[in-house]
Amino acid sequence: MRNGVLTLALIPLLLFYAIPVGAAEKEQRTWTDEIVYSLMVDRFFDGNTKNNGDANVNDPSAFNGGDFEGVTKKLNYLKDMGFTAIILSPIFANEDKGYHGDWVTDFYKTDQHYGSMQEFKKLVNEAHNLDMKVILDFQANNVGPHSSWVNDTDKQDWFHEEKGISNGSDQKLLETGWLDGLPDLNQDNEETREYLLDAAKWWITETDIDGYRLNKVQFVAKDFWKEFVDTVKSEKSNFYTIGDIQGDAEMISSYKETGMDAFMAYPQNDELREAFSAPDKDLKPVFNGFEESESKFGGKAPQALFMDTQGMPRFTKDAADHNENPGSRWRMALSYLYTMPGVPIVFYGSEIALNGNAAPDNHKLMNFKTEQELVEYITKLSDLRDKHPALTKGDMELLYEKGGTSVFKRVYGEETMVVTMNNTSETQTIKITDKELDNNKELRGMLNGDLVRSKDNSYTIVIDRESTEVYTLSPKSIINIPYMFVIGLVLLIFGIFIALIIKRSKRNERK
Repeated sequence: MRNGVLTLALIPLLLFYAIPVGAAEKEQRTWTDEIVYSLMVDRFFDGNTKNNGDANVNDPSAFNGGDFEGVTKKLNYLKDMGFTAIILSPIFANEDKGYHGDWVTDFYKTDQHYGSMQEFKKLVNEAHNLDMKVILDFQANNVGPHSSWVNDTDKQDWFHEEKGISNGSDQKLLETGWLDGLPDLNQDNEETREYLLDAAKWWITETDIDGYRLNKVQFVAKDFWKEFVDTVKSEKSNFYTIGDIQGDAEMISSYKETGMDAFMAYPQNDELREAFSAPDKDLKPVFNGFEESESKFGGKAPQALFMDTQGMPRFTKDAADHNENPGSRWRMALSYLYTMPGVPIVFYGSEIALNGNAAPDNHKLMNFKTEQELVEYITKLSDLRDKHPALTKGDMELLYEKGGTSVFKRVYGEETMVVTMNNTSETQTIKITDKELDNNKELRGMLNGDLVRSKDNSYTIVIDRESTEVYTLSPKSIINIPYMFVIGLVLLIFGIFIALIIKRSKRNERK
């Protein structure tokens, strides 16, 4: 029996030496490695009914009950899908029916519908324990329509003169006009500026959050944003800032001087939504949009790729308008977001293909009891991004593009990933020559298990309709005889050990 136990103890050691040495230790995580889930706190999950107050799930324009505790309870759900960071809609105290967070009354308080400051700190702490970052939406352009500040005699200089925005190309008017009739804060006023900057610092030091998504950027002067970014980074050096600017690539790139780390990729969004809303749509405009953005940004500011936000109709609606299955359309779109250069941001409910038109229809309550097909697909894509740095840091080169099919590669160091997308309604055959990919290797499919070996100095890829395959370019497979020998030896020893145990057991039964 003693010899049997010794044999069993040797098995883990033999297995250890039988497994080939893996890749070098992963590089330090940067923001380009993040996979971000953006959610509306009020519409995500009601974890504590005691703070609901006047919440009414039957009124889409009212608070519906989601809170900090609900987000905390679902962190593992997000972590399991591979998300490494979350963006929360504005959590500052808001006016009645300000569930969206745009009608701020106090920049130093949490909204009572979401819970206490202590509950928010618990959310941040639990996220950090799961190695997830927490980013807040920060609204510096305006306050709520009925703000007491407007009639406060001590704060008359805190606002620009009331006027609408009649000309969207007039930058000065954009920065001083009252957007949607909301009182427009005057950041040139020293008190207003100091209040906003102090509030931004306070949330960092008080709660240890990791970043801000800055809303309505083009409606506030650049000099304020530059000081804002400098200020928050002085509090936390690796603090992340994402600019939400709705404009073309040239306009958005002009805000690089503010020091923001990334920008929402609005110039690419229209093309993405159009291309992936139905099969057989050309992908050329998508890649043209990417190249234009890259040329304007100079590749220095990572772009935040997305399909929809809380300010636009759901991408699912685009698919539904074409009478298409939202699941297949979302798989194609997500494949692009997760494999192209940039940081993917997924709006809550995308993993269940939540539908909806303009707000508040696009802000429906999350449903956690629906089919999980997209959840599993997102998990697979996340796992690929986590394991292959070429998908997060690699250079991108388009190898093939025709109609609704494309092949591009991401290269980082010694690693090459090849992404093939078939956005058509028929199976496609694509030939890639050794001018684009090293010869005498093989493409190993990571999503669907496809295997393509080079033959006659080329690779012939056959890909099913409405699908994506992500390959690693690897040396051709050979039988590792020493490895197979050791594995066989381990199995033989283990089998002998089991046989001895059974034999001894039968001998004891006879006694």
